[in-house]
Amino acid sequence: MSTQLFDAIDYLAREKGIDKEILLEALEAALISAYKKNFKSATNVRVELNEETGKMAVFSRKNVVEEVEDHQQEISIQEAKEINPNYEIDDVVEVEVTPKDFGRIAAQAAKQVVTQRVREAERGVIFSEYSDREDDVMTGIIQRKDARYVYVHLGKIEAKLAEAEQMPTEEYNVHDRIKVYVTKVENTSKGPQIYISRSHPGLLKRLFEMEVPEIYDGIVEIKSVAREAGDRSKVSVYAPDPDIDPVGSCVGQKGQRVQAIVNELKGEKIDVVQWSDDPTVYVSNALSPSKVISVLVNEEEKATTVIVPDYQLSLAIGKRGQNVRLAAKLTGWKIDIKSETEAREVGLLDEEDEAYSDNEESLFE
Repeated sequence: MSTQLFDAIDYLAREKGIDKEILLEALEAALISAYKKNFKSATNVRVELNEETGKMAVFSRKNVVEEVEDHQQEISIQEAKEINPNYEIDDVVEVEVTPKDFGRIAAQAAKQVVTQRVREAERGVIFSEYSDREDDVMTGIIQRKDARYVYVHLGKIEAKLAEAEQMPTEEYNVHDRIKVYVTKVENTSKGPQIYISRSHPGLLKRLFEMEVPEIYDGIVEIKSVAREAGDRSKVSVYAPDPDIDPVGSCVGQKGQRVQAIVNELKGEKIDVVQWSDDPTVYVSNALSPSKVISVLVNEEEKATTVIVPDYQLSLAIGKRGQNVRLAAKLTGWKIDIKSETEAREVGLLDEEDEAYSDNEESLFE
């Protein structure tokens, strides 16, 4: 066994970022396996490697016994004492049994096993590197696509963007650079697998954290996100400091901050609303951009009845019910919307509310 093999192990350890001891253990296991296979030995053996000289030795290990029953595993006390007078019963005697041409055979056998261990170790290194990126945003390049997945290169690994995680309004072209949200990283028998999304609400949240310093610094908090990817989203924000405008911080001067996120999401409309622990105010804010006359709250059923001016009814409900659906998802409250006329007919509006309605003012503007 020449020093070339040890040089190769040093190189692999440096280039692949693999612990050298793991590779040496793999080499020892391969040599033991090769010895037993090629020399048809069931003997318990140990391999000794000398990195300095590039030499190796194989030692047969036998238990010292009074009477030998298995010559491959045992040695008599008399034979043991001939080797060394200090041996006693139950000691282990090691005898070198290195064959002359074992180096060539061992090197061939070791190559395959070491290659496998290197592959496994590489997978472990990659998994460790990416496992802490769950729930994070990464930038990748589209490598290829098929009927089920878009494959995005993320540096050392290729991630799968499933059809269900794609934005319906977005085209994915090879060599495009895109930001993706990492939903899951798992270590499988085929190696590390990374699952990504463009439609997950977490992507929108992370994009706001990247674009709005106040959110990154914890001055402004994102309380909730409701998203229908590629079409419309709602984000509720809150600032503990009453002097800070959380909505203004997220929208930015002339809408620059939120527009950058809209551009990244290929035109997805985003409503930023102020969070409140008062469901009356929160639900009203969530139904933006529509005006609200009154919000009636049923705490037990966590449901609300929202009354809006007649001319605002379709806006409050939204196209195909989208606005009210997103508002309900954002707040966690059931929302039933009634027009002013309908509410008056069933006695849900009192005179004070009607006065506000006459002025076409929202109670929560």
